[in-house]
Amino acid sequence: MPTEPTGILAEFAAGLSLESIPDGVRKSCKILILDALACALAGHQGEETGQLTAMGAALGQSVESSVFGGKPMNLAGATMLNGYLITAVTMCDVHRATLTHITPEVVPPAFAIAERDGVSGAALLVAIAAGLEVTTRIGLGLDYPVFRKKGWHGPGVIGPFGSAAAVGRLRGIDSDTMARAFGLAGSQSAGTFAAWGTPTVKWHQCRGALSGLMAALLAEQDFVATKEFLTKPDGGLYNTYAEGGLPELAISDLGQRWELQRIALRLWPSATALQEVLTALFNAVANNPLPFEAIEMVKLGVSQTPFDMHSGFSTYKAKFEALLSAHYVAAVFLRDRTLTLAQFEPACYNDAGLRAFAANQVTIAADPSLKGGQCVAEILTKSGETIQARCDFPLGAPENPVTSIQIEDKFKTYAGSILPAANVDWIIDMVNDLENLGSALDLIELLRQS
Repeated sequence: MPTEPTGILAEFAAGLSLESIPDGVRKSCKILILDALACALAGHQGEETGQLTAMGAALGQSVESSVFGGKPMNLAGATMLNGYLITAVTMCDVHRATLTHITPEVVPPAFAIAERDGVSGAALLVAIAAGLEVTTRIGLGLDYPVFRKKGWHGPGVIGPFGSAAAVGRLRGIDSDTMARAFGLAGSQSAGTFAAWGTPTVKWHQCRGALSGLMAALLAEQDFVATKEFLTKPDGGLYNTYAEGGLPELAISDLGQRWELQRIALRLWPSATALQEVLTALFNAVANNPLPFEAIEMVKLGVSQTPFDMHSGFSTYKAKFEALLSAHYVAAVFLRDRTLTLAQFEPACYNDAGLRAFAANQVTIAADPSLKGGQCVAEILTKSGETIQARCDFPLGAPENPVTSIQIEDKFKTYAGSILPAANVDWIIDMVNDLENLGSALDLIELLRQS
């Protein structure tokens, strides 16, 4: 029996079965899968999607692997492009404990190998569960405050492990081979917050997906790699990235308490830390028909980290900066009472009135009394009224969860413009019953561009 976290997690991933996954955990996985597919289809509206498509196609001339909502391409290119699509428009999931997007690294390689090998829906579900749990568990062991202080960005660092776990489980590799796959995944761990404010932060996710795919396929060829990568004294992940980390958190109650159920979802396109701003504003106006023209000022109070990341975009250049701008998302949400990708098209964000409101009538301040995902919003009206609302947990967080119906609606919103209408409902039904789907190909074929 392994005693080191790398080996313990490898044994868990290699041995995971459908029967060992509780019904509630299966449901969580299926919601995460459907959300990832919704984000990927929306990702065709991303500013950089054309560049990633061209790069993916350049990796090979074959067309054996499906692109979600797009034309097929080579295995490596499709894996990378699908990872980018999920994160392209800034509304995929996030494991808030490590500020790491998880599904962009795990879902694409799992779908690619499931398609190549013709596996069942149950096998695909188990593989994704293994990948999600391994990624989040390894992230917990990093002692996130220390890890973050060093500047590391989670998706490119821990994402390759989850990708390798999902692919390795589909390929049926044993625990020894899985441990070596983790060693090869860790050898590709990279990505820092130096990329913040540029699309490169999204590159970390899709590169993590491809890194894990390569790691698992190379380990399957009996390539020699360390089987103790996480805690190796010289160069191990926890010692190098986090001053030793908290490795016991990676394996505590493994298989009994599922960390993947702590992954948060986002109903609104915009940065992770802006979900709390939107939730506070949502709470403020939920039962108030206040006209946008009646608002004099909006004051947002957030904790220090979101202030540091998002206070500098009172004026914004284009879509990417608008997605990061607390000023803009507050302004457009209060005007339109909704936030979809339609609010991030040039005709909307270039509206002179909105730009002026965002720059001059929205303020954001760091409030030392607020922690994590907390936010306080104050709306001052021209008549002198003050409307205040608070967010302690953003909508989509485990403490304030979205419903499966809300995620189905999110999928319908972004699938409708890309896929045939009949496919949309079929995909939802197949994902919801994935463990009973005879072939994952039935689902994947519906996701292809006709």
